[in-house]
Amino acid sequence: MDRITFGTSGWRGILADDFTFANVRKVLQAIADHVAATGGAEQGVVVGYDTRFMGERFACEAARLFAAAGIRAYLCDRDVPTPVISYTILAKKAAGAVNFTASHNPFDYNGIKFSPSWGGPALPETTRDIESRANSADNEGRVATPGFFNEALICEIDPREDYLQDLEGKIDFDAVSKCGLLAVNPLYGTARGYLDEVLRRHGIGMRVVNDARDPYFGGFPPEPSERNISDFIGLVRGTPEIRLGIATDGDADRYGIVDSDGCYIEPNYILALLLDYLVRVRKIGGGVARSVATTQLVDAVAARHGVEVFETPVGFKYIGELISQDRIAIGGEESAGLSIRGHVPEKDGILACLLVAEMVGREGISLKQLLDRLYGQVGRFVTRRENIRLSPEIAQGFDGRMTALPGEFAGLRIKDIIRLDGTKCILEDGSWLLFRKSGTEPVVRLYGEAGSDDKLAAVMKAGREFLLEA
Repeated sequence: MDRITFGTSGWRGILADDFTFANVRKVLQAIADHVAATGGAEQGVVVGYDTRFMGERFACEAARLFAAAGIRAYLCDRDVPTPVISYTILAKKAAGAVNFTASHNPFDYNGIKFSPSWGGPALPETTRDIESRANSADNEGRVATPGFFNEALICEIDPREDYLQDLEGKIDFDAVSKCGLLAVNPLYGTARGYLDEVLRRHGIGMRVVNDARDPYFGGFPPEPSERNISDFIGLVRGTPEIRLGIATDGDADRYGIVDSDGCYIEPNYILALLLDYLVRVRKIGGGVARSVATTQLVDAVAARHGVEVFETPVGFKYIGELISQDRIAIGGEESAGLSIRGHVPEKDGILACLLVAEMVGREGISLKQLLDRLYGQVGRFVTRRENIRLSPEIAQGFDGRMTALPGEFAGLRIKDIIRLDGTKCILEDGSWLLFRKSGTEPVVRLYGEAGSDDKLAAVMKAGREFLLEA
């Protein structure tokens, strides 16, 4: 098989191409060996999956393989949200979890995500160890279909009730009820029976769509971005009674938010709004963490409230670590990952949706009105991301180009350069550009932010021209 490489959220591949039972067993054996080597065999491992093709089969194979290795497996009885798996690791004091999910990737992908005992996504030192074991000649020669195993080591669990009860202490459902009619969209994924159920228990009116299991996710990638949920946006826009639209991705670790007029609100702005709300209204203490690619509107809100900002590489593992250490009130990424102090150190789209509904209900105005009010207090920030496909020649020279930056972009002098993850150029007026190369395809992600649409367009154009010039 090709070399196993873990990305920011585990190992992913295309079903029946590289994501096969043979390759999956090699990765699982490596995880079992890692768990045993780190002393976690007696604690056990949680095993879950999302709504993709063959999820149950892969999960059952994992449970059998762990049992054959003498490791207890807590096998979830249905498809389960990623944050619920994180919660279950902590509740059971397990050694970690294996989750079969490809998150927001298209339907023909699947993946294996390993989360260690602290409940967040595995840090690089952990994935390096698993990668090394999976790609070793020793592993290649010893993995087989699990034969004899002790069935008593496999315990089927339903983690839903414990997780939903935990939300009771973290969400003000009385405030949520003041929001009015909600539109709820689990995008055919694992939030079915979680997000809608907790709202139903509190008598909150809602219109639920796309709540059947569909491995094709309705024909779109299961990411609640503006381009993928046009039907949902149309529902909210065309139904005056709906105050807010809330959506989750395939494994419910990301969120999508639609305002009452059908306007999609970017996750960058949701993170800043929730930071302001949690500090100002909820009085939650601690810092805020954001990835290097996430809006600095967060920094402006933090400065207004005297809150420390932690800038991290891309990947929620770094933010989750800060939550696990109880150092931040909230952390998030521009890609719609978010969690808060006292909650799981993992992205939780269910929690994010409920927090937004609580905020709208308590504040009594729309999200756009909340954002306009915030802009009036800290200034306007406009953000954008583009994926730029490179020719082989430009891709080969990309690293050299990042060491030979111009002195300015769009007539604005470069004031600072941050190389935490990619190359981020801070311009003299506070605008910025980030060039970040994908590790899996010949694409550079170009991120930008400025104080107006026109200025952002000019800055992004300058960045794009610099990147593509011969």
